[in-house]
Amino acid sequence: MKDRLRPMFCDHMSIMRGKILPESKIGDGSTRFAQPVYSVHYDKDLIIDAPGTKCLEGLPDVELHWRATDIRDGWQNNTKVVIGDLLEQDGTPMPLDGRYVLKQAVDAWQAKGLTPKIGIELECFAFVQNEDGKVIPYDTPGAVVYGIGPFNDPVGFTEAIWETAEHMGFSLDLMTSEYDSPQFEFTLSFDDAVKAVDDIVLFRQMAREVAFEYGIILTFGPKPIPDAGGNGMHINLSFVDDKGNNAIANGETGDINNMNDLAKGCVAGWMKHHKAMAALIAPTTPSYARLEPATMSGYWCNWGGDHRGVTTRVSGQGGAKARLEHRMADASANPYAAVATVLRAAQLGVEGNYDLPPAETGDSFMVNDATVGVAENLSAALDDLAADKSLCESVGQLFCDHHIHMKRSEVEKTAELEGDALRDFYIWFV
Repeated sequence: MKDRLRPMFCDHMSIMRGKILPESKIGDGSTRFAQPVYSVHYDKDLIIDAPGTKCLEGLPDVELHWRATDIRDGWQNNTKVVIGDLLEQDGTPMPLDGRYVLKQAVDAWQAKGLTPKIGIELECFAFVQNEDGKVIPYDTPGAVVYGIGPFNDPVGFTEAIWETAEHMGFSLDLMTSEYDSPQFEFTLSFDDAVKAVDDIVLFRQMAREVAFEYGIILTFGPKPIPDAGGNGMHINLSFVDDKGNNAIANGETGDINNMNDLAKGCVAGWMKHHKAMAALIAPTTPSYARLEPATMSGYWCNWGGDHRGVTTRVSGQGGAKARLEHRMADASANPYAAVATVLRAAQLGVEGNYDLPPAETGDSFMVNDATVGVAENLSAALDDLAADKSLCESVGQLFCDHHIHMKRSEVEKTAELEGDALRDFYIWFV
């Protein structure tokens, strides 16, 4: 079989959409999709009045454009993959495209002489289908936290993911098992923000498809097992200045008492916009089963040093390795939009000279200084986002209006679902 091309984009539901095209399309190119794909929900319901989708304006096309230099080897035989940008018919970027929203956020920081660097940690649970077709957790009776090998993964799907990732040129920092079983973590190396997220969305899709070939349903959804921990998508951030130095660093020592003004401003922005950020970076109903007190998940509006109970963790490393870690997001969010939200809230903090509240001194299990957490559910989180005008304007007003509209529909769709039924509403998609 001749080589083929699989161009893709990550949509508003964090679903990868795309096509298979012939060998002749391997190069600079484009292809069309119906713009109202941004009206489609997980259950394939068409939300015709969703803002910005033009469902009621003839259902026109948008074009996905890609560059030959971004094409890479894929995980299917004779199939290359590429991420592109969505353009409306007049050639302007589509405002609902998360990749565009992230590029705008990056441009805003680069105008300050700073290039955002991003490292993302992905957590996931593995499931299988039993003889009756029921989705159940993958059986790993010998699994331990920080485990590797066949006791943690008897069929070896994680080894296949690692091997495929190497073939595709991903830079993996680690692969391990988490505290709960069968839960795994994959971390990719720091890179420029857009490149880092391109890698994450491709890696996530590859991992799910490779695992499925082994009979594994791999989900990055936030809370697929009610009695177990949740899946996070931790976003690590630093900046490189025009001299190539880590702009977050304040010397070779990292400490919450040795933070520079840039680091303080970023954290202050995350604290002030904490509640509104949740709707964009933890945007599904199960997200709020994960975001609860004493769960090390990003519930509290707090920050600290080497402390897994806070939402924002300031690395103890200095110099080139200095970084900030935001721990609220999960991968049911569009990763482009999630990183854009983190960057924009940080920008608001720096530009607005926000006051930085004191660092958390409690253990976050029994005692907390923090008194404010995220909303109890997705509906209330959407209210928080709608009320935060500065964050909506910074991320993109139309993007946020569309997000709120689609997610209000999701609240209605999942209102009567619980347990396995709620998990299965999402598990095939995220």
